[in-house]
Amino acid sequence: MRNGFVSERLAGEEDAMASVPDVSVVVPVHNEEESLPHLLKAISSTLIESHFSYEIICVDDGSTDGSVKLLKEKAQTRNDLKSIILRRNYGQTAAMAAGFYHARGKAIVTLDADLQNDPVDIPMLLAKLEEGYDLVNGWRKNRQDAALTRLLPSKIANWLIRRITSVNIHDYGCSLKAYRAELVADMNLYGELHRFLPALAYIEGARITEMPVRHHARRFGSSKYGLGRTFRVVMDLFTIAFMKKFLNRPMHVFGLWGLIFMVSGGAISIYLTWAKLALGQDIGDRPLLILAVLLLVTGVQLFCFGLLAELLMRTYHESQGRPIYRIREVVENKGRMSLK
Repeated sequence: MRNGFVSERLAGEEDAMASVPDVSVVVPVHNEEESLPHLLKAISSTLIESHFSYEIICVDDGSTDGSVKLLKEKAQTRNDLKSIILRRNYGQTAAMAAGFYHARGKAIVTLDADLQNDPVDIPMLLAKLEEGYDLVNGWRKNRQDAALTRLLPSKIANWLIRRITSVNIHDYGCSLKAYRAELVADMNLYGELHRFLPALAYIEGARITEMPVRHHARRFGSSKYGLGRTFRVVMDLFTIAFMKKFLNRPMHVFGLWGLIFMVSGGAISIYLTWAKLALGQDIGDRPLLILAVLLLVTGVQLFCFGLLAELLMRTYHESQGRPIYRIREVVENKGRMSLK
């Protein structure tokens, strides 16, 4: 590979496709029959002109139009295209996970199939990746979407995600991103977590940056996104926030609050016992007694949750052989450096 991801133009197309490609372009597809031919042509022409060896992986996520038929036909006639057809509509996160699993490239680029992301920006993202970053996030600075239903909710969501995750990215919703393949291999996707890939990458210790990219108005079909996804996004955001702080130490949050509740409940119980025995006061109908019992029971439960979470985390890491650390590089005393 020349200059990181840019390689020498290989003699024949078959040889280029047989070797490990410089980049795998992963495209989740859902009812995009009209835009797919234009998208495939734009991706291939851009990467060929930029002297990249490449593969395109289109993952159909339960399309009901002619997308599946088109992808099958194209995959049978093109050496650079792999079409993955899911059994039903699982959602964009599952489609991206399937694409990541089948990608062979040294770098992975994702973008939407609706032509709003421009493949012309792919070489620019890869060039930025070569500067030492693990993830380059696209930023739709001049976004061509409806102001009330798309732009305003997106700005609010991006502000909230930045505050909670501490990852200063302007546009989490932009699908146009470039990754190092080894980074993607460390991330497991589920729920709606494709929106939070920069935050997941940050948890893995990745170096992240963003670049302004082109954004076009939709030419074909209608948007698949709506306000109905807000609840799922918020729930996944809480998951990311917890993983960021307590993935390897859940007892620190559950145990701490459990201890605070138990100490508070115990202190109130001691006071009530003193009031009953020393002062002869009737405590049976006092709300403070109910509060003491509630605090003690809740504290014990939280403490037990913390212990169970610790056991689950041990199982999670040991069953998958996942260490609790990530190595960026190993430098040996002979001056030889091996990347991990």
